[in-house]
Amino acid sequence: MVTTTAAPAPHELTSKGRATRARIVEHAAELIYAKGVHATNNEQLRRAAGVSGSQLNHYFPTKESLVLAVIAWQAERVLTFHRDERFTGFDNLEALREWADFYVGYERAYQEGCTLGSLASEIIKTDLDVHDELASAFDQWRGIFREGIERMQRLGRISAEANPAQLAHLFLAAFQGGMLLAQVARDIAPLKDALQAAIDHLQTFATSPDADGVQAR
Repeated sequence: MVTTTAAPAPHELTSKGRATRARIVEHAAELIYAKGVHATNNEQLRRAAGVSGSQLNHYFPTKESLVLAVIAWQAERVLTFHRDERFTGFDNLEALREWADFYVGYERAYQEGCTLGSLASEIIKTDLDVHDELASAFDQWRGIFREGIERMQRLGRISAEANPAQLAHLFLAAFQGGMLLAQVARDIAPLKDALQAAIDHLQTFATSPDADGVQAR
């Protein structure tokens, strides 16, 4: 009989253990992005992260535990970026334009794509029991847009007729779909057009000259 042990929680590790675990997760994320979930194996990861087989098994005794950690790592990167103060909580149109301009202006955007979106497309093909965690990551991402749009309503920048949940879906779908098409075309235009269309649609709900978050003079 084989006993399956749970992976140690990050907060239970020593500082050295946390650093080793983080290194494994980062290299796992890179390998899974480049090769896919099924094509990434322990030997590749062991060499890339510079750890022994026993260390790898200690931190991640199952593939599911490793993939869960990669989901959390990729999600944290995306969510941290979107919560950056430069976007002011996405409570105005100008913040959304700045967000769109960042991706449109990033010269490798259509080559690299969305790391979380690419991970999702890999995981949904597998039988790994990690779908809830992946869905939660996208829910949090969508929530950032929804909360920003709700604040726009409270500030009187857009009308009460706007549906924040629906618009949040629109922005995330425009980003994911536009990024995929940009990768296929090797041209940033599909992403630029999709994001601009989403912003233009939100602007139809604008109710005041302060909709951009800049007081009218």
